[in-house]
Amino acid sequence: MKIIVLKFGGSSVGTVDRIKKIANIVVSYRKKGYRPIVVSSAMSGTTNDLIKKSKDISNKFDTSEYDVLVSAGEQISCSLIAGRLNHLGYKSQSWMGWQIPILTEGMHSSSRIVNIYKKKILNFMKKGGIPVITGFQGINSNNRITTLGRGGSDASAIMCAKFLKAQQCIIYTDVEGVYTTDPNTLKKAKKIKVISYEEMLEMASLGAKVMQPTSIQDARLNRINIDVKSSFINKRGTLITKRKNIFNNKTIAGLTSTKNDAKITLIGVKDKPGVAASVFKPLSRNYINIDMVVQTSSGNRKETDITFTIKSEDLLKTLKLVKQNKKIKFRDLIVNKNVSKVSIIGVGMITTPGVTYRMFQTLANKGINILVISTSEIKISVLIEKKFVKKAISALHKEFKLN
Repeated sequence: MKIIVLKFGGSSVGTVDRIKKIANIVVSYRKKGYRPIVVSSAMSGTTNDLIKKSKDISNKFDTSEYDVLVSAGEQISCSLIAGRLNHLGYKSQSWMGWQIPILTEGMHSSSRIVNIYKKKILNFMKKGGIPVITGFQGINSNNRITTLGRGGSDASAIMCAKFLKAQQCIIYTDVEGVYTTDPNTLKKAKKIKVISYEEMLEMASLGAKVMQPTSIQDARLNRINIDVKSSFINKRGTLITKRKNIFNNKTIAGLTSTKNDAKITLIGVKDKPGVAASVFKPLSRNYINIDMVVQTSSGNRKETDITFTIKSEDLLKTLKLVKQNKKIKFRDLIVNKNVSKVSIIGVGMITTPGVTYRMFQTLANKGINILVISTSEIKISVLIEKKFVKKAISALHKEFKLN
């Protein structure tokens, strides 16, 4: 069988009319000789409404029951899709994660798929059926429903493609593909035709919202090519694939920016081995993610300043933990919430000298001061004042010829 996985996001199944439209998309692949497997998110807004209900019931809602609750939205959308396909004359059936089953492990609300028992699905397909599978969910070894976290339906589709040996995996969304930067920040942003797993993983981790990083990592590890495209417009999307499949001369693939960073600086920390570990140990134990870090020694080498960034929603918790930490002493603590991280990403910078200089000089020419710097093999990130983000994105987009 020539199997193809078609995943539809919440906006694609947001109304009955949209469900009718995506059913036609599924049928079009069937007419081309494919055997489609549909994976669906909940209708847009449904999951958020269920989350609100759980909070209205209790601020300590049981995590296992929470997964049962928030997974209900996908059941609705899948039933409607299967119902429409049956109406169009194609045998179809909705499948919950526990019915297949899709086996997961890990904590509730952030589980990972470890196996999909494919026998039932393949037998159904051999009889001409089109399975419509609930994304975002599975079942654990205790026979309890689990969910995969935000963006989990993408992970469901990718793992379906892996275990059912699909030839292709297409993620249908409300945008035409992956762009060089957020079109809401820069109108001149261009759609990227092909991008590597590594570049897409960096972009998603740094703020691009097309896909979640865990889903891209699943695709990379299992070498599943992903085509991201719009369910509203019949146009070519963006192919996410391995590096060796990409042939272009672009040094930089894209730019990202964040909107919810906070910078903390500890002034006058005693400069000794292990001091940084002492600062970050309690934060790690409380699941606070540290992003950028800079440690600067004073002239007398007896004191150091430690600067780091976190998500702004973790700020109050972080400040409390730092102030309660008896293993460190500091003269002052400075907080800046008016900062954003701007990043350039591209595998081309591995073999292209001068990228760092070009980025820094471009920002300098626009009068933008760099507060913190971090780099990896294919990424350079700088922390700047939030008010300069649009100016920085526009200038860098032009400098690296992404227009």
